[in-house]
Amino acid sequence: MSESHATHLPDLSGRTAIVTGASGGLGRETARALAAAGARVVLAVRHVDKGRAVAAELPGRTEVRALDLADLASVRRFADDWQGDVSLLVNNAAAIYPPELTRTKDGFEAQFGVNHLGHFALTQLLREHLTGRVVSISSAAHAARLDLDDPNWERRRYNAFRAYNESKLAVLLFTLELQRRLTAAGSAVLATAAHPGWAATGALSDARGFVPSLMRLTTPLFASSAATGARPTLYAATADIPGGTYVGPGVLQMYGAPKPAQLSKAARDPEPARRLWEVSERLTKVLVRD
Repeated sequence: MSESHATHLPDLSGRTAIVTGASGGLGRETARALAAAGARVVLAVRHVDKGRAVAAELPGRTEVRALDLADLASVRRFADDWQGDVSLLVNNAAAIYPPELTRTKDGFEAQFGVNHLGHFALTQLLREHLTGRVVSISSAAHAARLDLDDPNWERRRYNAFRAYNESKLAVLLFTLELQRRLTAAGSAVLATAAHPGWAATGALSDARGFVPSLMRLTTPLFASSAATGARPTLYAATADIPGGTYVGPGVLQMYGAPKPAQLSKAARDPEPARRLWEVSERLTKVLVRD
């Protein structure tokens, strides 16, 4: 059995999965495994030509659709054009460590805008179509505190590393708040989260600075492959686990077989999660009543 299939996925025939950022890294390997298990997989990507090249190499039924999470108009178009059920939504795409303060088309700090706000809007706009599970990708490096008074770094001195960590804490807060709201609404849809550990995904190719440069040098020596890094995502997507479960590699949160991981105290706090939800609704102008 190949590494990308090592999670022993169930038969997903008849199910539709959307994977954002599926043209490379973790997203590509997630899409590959889901398609091999029988799912119809929609690669939701910023660069359609690149997505088509990847889709041509994947098994099973695949489709490529344009989605730029740094542009809420693109997110709305994707959702407006969608028809039918979504058994699995994998919020995988990410911006990571831009060399300088970068903003989305809507003026959000790029990492918070793509990693959280874009996926928040996408998930909410697809809510009526969701039938199974929403899996959002966080990081073992998520921050201990999210500054909800200045989430887009309009007043603070910019720090790309802290901004990334805050965006990944936002992913976890969103996941748990989404699950609370789904449960309160009597929905059978589950919200889970995952992180890949240390995996070679190519995500740092455009990052600048000492730490990204060091990581690029050491990743080929010590990191797991992208296929291995996708295993926690696949576990969170298909394993018999309760909503709100956070999954990661079992050894030092970096290597090994996936299993439920410990959520930080900050991620478990419902008050910032509730406030983040309200801030996200205001910024994206996406309001979906449960």
